[in-house]
Amino acid sequence: MASVPRGDYAILNEDDVKHFAGILAPTSIVSSLPPFNHPQSDLDTYNNDWMGKYFGHSKLVLKPKTTAEVSAIMKHCYARKLAVVPQGGNTGLVGGSVPANDEVVLSLANMSNVRSFDSMSGILVAEAGCILENLSNYLAPHSHIIPLDLGAKGSCQIGGNIATNAGGLRVLRYGSLHGSVLGLEVVLPNGEILDQLSILRKDNTGYDLKQLFIGAEGSLGIITAASIHCPPAPRAQQNLVLALPSFSKLPEVFKLAKTHLSEVLSAFELFDREAYDMVSHHTGKRGLDEGEIGDSECFVLIETSGGRSEHDEEKLSSLLEILYETTSTSSPLIKSGVLSQSADQFQSLWSLREGIPEAAGKTGKVYKYDISVPVREFMNVTNSVRKRLQEKGLYRSGKDSRISYVMGYGHVGDGNLHINVVADTYSQEIEDTLEPFIFEVVQSHKGSISAEHGLGLMKTQHLHYSKGQISRDWMRRVKLLFDDKGIMNPGKVIAV
Repeated sequence: MASVPRGDYAILNEDDVKHFAGILAPTSIVSSLPPFNHPQSDLDTYNNDWMGKYFGHSKLVLKPKTTAEVSAIMKHCYARKLAVVPQGGNTGLVGGSVPANDEVVLSLANMSNVRSFDSMSGILVAEAGCILENLSNYLAPHSHIIPLDLGAKGSCQIGGNIATNAGGLRVLRYGSLHGSVLGLEVVLPNGEILDQLSILRKDNTGYDLKQLFIGAEGSLGIITAASIHCPPAPRAQQNLVLALPSFSKLPEVFKLAKTHLSEVLSAFELFDREAYDMVSHHTGKRGLDEGEIGDSECFVLIETSGGRSEHDEEKLSSLLEILYETTSTSSPLIKSGVLSQSADQFQSLWSLREGIPEAAGKTGKVYKYDISVPVREFMNVTNSVRKRLQEKGLYRSGKDSRISYVMGYGHVGDGNLHINVVADTYSQEIEDTLEPFIFEVVQSHKGSISAEHGLGLMKTQHLHYSKGQISRDWMRRVKLLFDDKGIMNPGKVIAV
């Protein structure tokens, strides 16, 4: 967990805090400096990341309620060269929304209004601080959904989701936020308001500037509102969990699922045996018949979302029959399969996959790697990490092992593999064993070191494993074009 050198931006003082007190209500400011003198512990929530891995030293948190207030704050920060960290729900996994040093934290939590929703076009305009689950609940009576579903939906905010281009479980069906977000309202580092809050799906008038802010992690400006295309809610959902005797069967299973489920296929998730065993141990539920799965190497969860439950269930049942009957290299494609028969069972089967991060977090300290590699290499990459840790004596059977689980799971439909290493503690020895080893493996497959979590404090210094020198040079030019003083979320995305 290397520290980020502090840039040459200004040091916050009492006069700055007094200036912000003229913009915001006292209840919208948390500061350990006069005239507020809050205990530093009041700022801990904003200085510490969700993983308990990264820690900042901000002395000031500002919580504006309007875009105009954000603009006024940024005009002062730009004039004074005060660095700023935009913060949403602070549920990121790479330290992207906490200060690297003593930057001002600008929380969007108080900007949580839905500005409009058009039930005919399905276009929602919402402020950046809207919690993802609240937006889902807002759309439910209108029979529409947010095209994004995350484990942290109860606390993550849509602005942060967009700023990190969060992926989630159903990119296979609904695509990424680069396609779903139609427009953005952004406050630039100098306080100017870039209004590209389009509510139309087609706009072919030159450069699509909004795309630069999707996935930029607040390094170019602060997203204050977004217009999002929200698809109709499916009238029926079904799922199926399969036990595969070996990972080598996955490509054929995936191909058959796409062929036979076609338009109703909404998710295709993979998790290996260690992930299954850990979740089962944590919850006390196995999900599948132990006698049938035997020594299965991995498991697949398939979800359908359609318009008629009988139609979708028939498709899944037909697929299950085909999978049982089909052999590959003279052996069955699957060992066992369970098709949900009720809403409760639907949720129970999903919990085998969605419960992995929670179970890992309650088991120990988790090193999370979110990468893109060819699907055929998922298990090879995961196994190479296991082997690396075993060779260093950190991962072995027995109670003295520093590491309890090394798991691979992820989204087969978009080539996103999550590798989680669960250890007894965060340590430099484990980190040095994993990094840059994992990034070198990703580079050997021409993959991405970050598929959906962003770069943050964790990966910015490793960007060269995914982006060449020319790409990095142009990223730096774009950064300086928008943020010429380098005050936006320093230490993240690109070093300047």
